[in-house]
Amino acid sequence: MATTRILEWLGRFYIVLLLAFLYLPIIIMALMSFNTSPFYQLPFEWTTDWYASLWQNDQLIAATWNSIEIAVITTIVSTVLGSAASLALYRYEFRGKKLLQALLFPPIAIPWLITGTAMLIFFFGIGIGRGLVAILLGHVALALPYVIVVVSARLRTFAPELEEAARSLGANQWQVTNRVTLPWIMPGVIAGGLFAFAVSFDQFVVSYFLSTPGQTTLPVEIYAAIRKGFTPEINAVSTIIIVVSMALMLLTARFFKFGGEK
Repeated sequence: MATTRILEWLGRFYIVLLLAFLYLPIIIMALMSFNTSPFYQLPFEWTTDWYASLWQNDQLIAATWNSIEIAVITTIVSTVLGSAASLALYRYEFRGKKLLQALLFPPIAIPWLITGTAMLIFFFGIGIGRGLVAILLGHVALALPYVIVVVSARLRTFAPELEEAARSLGANQWQVTNRVTLPWIMPGVIAGGLFAFAVSFDQFVVSYFLSTPGQTTLPVEIYAAIRKGFTPEINAVSTIIIVVSMALMLLTARFFKFGGEK
């Protein structure tokens, strides 16, 4: 009994340490965005001046909007294409299918430094060069394997007899997909879309290689700002992004369940 209690307390202590390791830096960063001192000096003095300065920082605001727009477009494109590819891999047998499925994993495992270099050479070779279009194409290429893997995993739990039953009742292929298959795989589609958004919005290496001056994303702009000299405006924009992200996740968890209930 004593050993069980000790292990239980050790487990709780480990969880507390893990949560502190994950969230304490974020909390400190958020608090320092309200500190008067730009050098994290104590005692803490409350101010919102850095948020006011943020709205006057045109480069940081423009980079933030670029990241949001690219991430949203990447999410839509990769989710649609990835879900369609997953359905094709699930329903049809064709030559090279196993090889194609195996090739989905190297882009996830290959270091992004190598991927970014390869994309830079490739885009210059075909005439696209650098810029927001190249960044968007690169992000879609990075996000697609995540969507396909997640949706394919969900499809493995799908009973094909359901589609056969729908066809026997007179449903065409579109009705079968729209009313039977999609509702079942929707949790996987949502999860894949969230992966795609996270991969795109947080992507630094590929964006760094493919961006041009004046057309950068938020991670690249933050890196450039830190090299020039860190300012609490970065804390402010990071805090806003964290609050918005957490609010969206809480709303999603509150009103939707992956089982399909509202």
